[in-house]
Amino acid sequence: MKSYRELAPLAPSLRGIFCDVDDTLTHAGSLVPAAYEAIVRATDAGLRVVAVTGRPAGWAEVLASTWPLAGAIGENGAFAVRRAPTGKGVERLTWDDAATCSAQGRRLSQIADEIIRDIPGARLADDQWLRRCDLAFDIGETQQLPAATVDAICDRIRAAGARCITSSVHAHAFFGDHDKARMCARVARAWWDEDLEATRGDWLFVGDSPNDQSCFAWFPVAAGVANVRRYLDRLAPPPAYVAEAEGGHGFAQIVELLLSAR
Repeated sequence: MKSYRELAPLAPSLRGIFCDVDDTLTHAGSLVPAAYEAIVRATDAGLRVVAVTGRPAGWAEVLASTWPLAGAIGENGAFAVRRAPTGKGVERLTWDDAATCSAQGRRLSQIADEIIRDIPGARLADDQWLRRCDLAFDIGETQQLPAATVDAICDRIRAAGARCITSSVHAHAFFGDHDKARMCARVARAWWDEDLEATRGDWLFVGDSPNDQSCFAWFPVAAGVANVRRYLDRLAPPPAYVAEAEGGHGFAQIVELLLSAR
């Protein structure tokens, strides 16, 4: 990985930023004020900023409605939302239709019951009730599960036929072929009539953990905050660039460099 400082020559051509939330904009579980200010300044400078998180659809609704964002993607690509261009209400986009999500939810509920029954320490994330298409187990938010327990949860998810991905706080179970990168491309087409396949080099992605892998691989201009180093043995490829600071402090560091170089 190269130093984030090497992003400076690319700054004038960047058109926007897709960014993770947990441990990318936050630190020790709280939003870093400098990271929020960085979003404000980037938006004021004409950059589109989209939050791309494993958090639930309910969180994405709040982020898109109250933060100075061009939109928010939730549940690792299953759901997206933005303020309506009319200024009234929001526009929502789901990867799968409602009937498919409902059927998937029934299967996920059964998986959850079996894992909680059979694996000591396994429990659902506190924000599960706000999710539409995703099942999340708390592995590092209010409890820190041993690696062996996390592996056992993930093995059971995959054995049940679902997909599994982990973040710094959750282990996610889901069906469908969505991921963060694919939904980034879909929202760009739906919201801005932009072919991100052709222009992805003009966008920066910033993240920190394995559930950002699809974006680290797909965006040529992808950066990690410093804590991404904890997961280097699980990232192939890792982000091309890395900040010196962790969490939201690292995000603010990256944005400050970009804005000063534009």
